[in-house]
Amino acid sequence: MADGGGEAAAAAAEEVDAEVVIVGGGIAGLATALALRRAGVASRGGRGVVVLERHAELRATGAALTIFPNGWFALRALGVAHKLTSRYDSYKTSKVTNLETGATQVFRFAGNKDSGQELGVRPVDRKALLEALAEELPPGTIRFSSKLVSIDTVPAAGDSSKTVVLRLNDGTIIRAKVLIGCDGVHSVVARWLGMSEPASSGRSAVRGLSVYPGGHGLKRELRQFLSEGLRAGMVPISDTDIYWFLVNDTVPAEKEAAGDPEKTLREVTDNLAKHMPAEYLDVVRHTDPGNLSWAPLLYRSPWAILTGRAARGPVTVAGDAFHPMTPDMAQGGCSALEDAVVLARAMSRAATPAEGVAAYVAERRRRAAWLVAAAYLSGWVQQGGTNVRGMRGAMVKLLRDWLFYRYVFPRLADTMWFNCGDLTTTTTPCKEGKDHGE
Repeated sequence: MADGGGEAAAAAAEEVDAEVVIVGGGIAGLATALALRRAGVASRGGRGVVVLERHAELRATGAALTIFPNGWFALRALGVAHKLTSRYDSYKTSKVTNLETGATQVFRFAGNKDSGQELGVRPVDRKALLEALAEELPPGTIRFSSKLVSIDTVPAAGDSSKTVVLRLNDGTIIRAKVLIGCDGVHSVVARWLGMSEPASSGRSAVRGLSVYPGGHGLKRELRQFLSEGLRAGMVPISDTDIYWFLVNDTVPAEKEAAGDPEKTLREVTDNLAKHMPAEYLDVVRHTDPGNLSWAPLLYRSPWAILTGRAARGPVTVAGDAFHPMTPDMAQGGCSALEDAVVLARAMSRAATPAEGVAAYVAERRRRAAWLVAAAYLSGWVQQGGTNVRGMRGAMVKLLRDWLFYRYVFPRLADTMWFNCGDLTTTTTPCKEGKDHGE
């Protein structure tokens, strides 16, 4: 695995030149770094691509994620899909139980598409995905404990292009030809570009990973439970691990409990989800405290994505920094993987970094805006309307129970079978890394 731990302190006040700097060592950042390397956009030796990660190690907030076929197409283009498909099984259906009526519906993740492909829908441990990407990068690519302090651009020597000048918290100065912000919902790079701040959806999500050392014995399927202002779910990701979530209309208790695993679990089991089925509560009680989070669900409006300034010269954003969305269609990570492939391909074909960045943004705007809108609609309807009560709430639930899962969701699911295409390889293909299934 690429490792830059401990370098930050030793590199105090140093000056570094790089082809590309990526801010953020999450899914978007590591996938983009690998995509650029695979496409030959930056040199392989020296400081071709530098990833700045503010934490001391790879950090897997969110425990697990579900990767739909569009994410697997991107991972296949990056050359790492095989490392995960050999480890995680696919599943095709979800059972949704309305606790208020007792009715259960079953829907297919394939929507109206052919589900016969080998990629399928697979829940994956988030850290395993990060490691699969990171171990393909050269040692030293990731600079851990590196926090971005300021961004500036200056004229490049000898031409009309711009050089990006970055200052880190340890005094290091980095000059780069390209800057890509993959620094999440509260992106420093997006703010520098002038993009609008993410908005609240009025909902929050508790996410956890439960561990059964002796095996859990549950069927490999996604189970969801609906009740007033709540949507809960659980899905096995291995014989011993189960990913679970609880989406709730935001409540005051969140401010006090968020960040405290003990208080969060107590709020879930004793209050929010106390009426949930016993099997769900048993899963919650087996949660690993180190893999538990409770956070508000934010999104950037589709209009802001379509019209906002997502690029300035050789500077742009990807993943949640570009198009934060609610998790209701499991497209946050998948769309970030798409971004990585499209960005690297656009950069490999462009005459200048600025042209490549502009082409990438132009290609991604409409799809990203659609995914954000579809995810918001999906979550709002499934939850019976966020903070909607009375007759309006009853009508939303009627729409959900009789129309949404039968007719609307299959059409939304079709967007999850999008293939972003392959990379344009201009150099000798990289050797595949170690298979996690070995």
